[in-house]
Amino acid sequence: MAKNLLTDVAGLMVGSADDARLASGVTCVLFDAAAVAACDVRGGGPGSRETDLLALGRTVERVDALVISGGSAFGLDAASGVQAFLREQGRGFAVGAMRVPIVPGAVLFDLLAGGDKAWGRFPPYRELAYAAAAAATAETFALGSVGAGLGATTVDLKGGLGSASAVTEDGVTVAALAAVNACGGAVIGGGPWFWAGAVERDGEYGGHGLPERVPAAALVPRTKGMPGQNTTLVIVATDAILDRSQTQRLAVMAQDGFAIALHPVHTPLDGDIVFAAATGRVALPDPVFGLTRLGAVAAQTVARAIARGVYEATALPFPGALPAYKDRFPG
Repeated sequence: MAKNLLTDVAGLMVGSADDARLASGVTCVLFDAAAVAACDVRGGGPGSRETDLLALGRTVERVDALVISGGSAFGLDAASGVQAFLREQGRGFAVGAMRVPIVPGAVLFDLLAGGDKAWGRFPPYRELAYAAAAAATAETFALGSVGAGLGATTVDLKGGLGSASAVTEDGVTVAALAAVNACGGAVIGGGPWFWAGAVERDGEYGGHGLPERVPAAALVPRTKGMPGQNTTLVIVATDAILDRSQTQRLAVMAQDGFAIALHPVHTPLDGDIVFAAATGRVALPDPVFGLTRLGAVAAQTVARAIARGVYEATALPFPGALPAYKDRFPG
């Protein structure tokens, strides 16, 4: 039965770990067999690890895991924690007698969201990531202010971790996981309508739809922070059989979900990244039109995951913390 989560794609698990005192955390996706992966970077201030490896023409085309983390550049340590966990499992790209787990990752800026960031010599993200990998499940997992979404914010509401899934008319499953820490906003004119209201399914983020008319003031860009202080990170997964080039196109098309769900988006202030991964279990009926349909549904699914990340978030318990959507619009 579908859970409306990334784990609706067979062959992967999701785990999160966070620290309430730190007000930050990590979320990872583990693949039971290495998956073809690619990425698309649109934000002006990205923070990432191993994304060059995901470009077309690289020798290694498959990854063992993907990781998204808070902590800005300090959070790049998170990939090492997931890598350590996978090495203990004997996973990784074979190089002679050695196996090297391939774990691309990206980070968002939550250093000013509150919490105690005086962690001493070494940031805690490697250990948090190891705990996230150890806790990974193929079943239901928590959304909102958890994992990489714990310290996430938008311009006017608390951000968080969201997820959504869909099945295309070709019988292919596609799902998205989003850590929403956007420079802009996810709601229209202060809400309760989400920009992604047109693609909502089954009232998953309140069922308010769209307003009869978008107020002119809502179209005026409102942003938070300085360059490098915002980022929405998305992982899109599908059970389709795709090569690296097709997976790259999936990432590009899925990125359009940001434009559906957030305003403004892809700014110089954001570090927006989409990772795409294909587990290779279901054949597309047509390599062109099937991929077109898959990418279009992926964009809608990304938009839904972003909206759910804001809808499911809870406010941080710090003075001046942004309110959560459900606090502002109870019931």
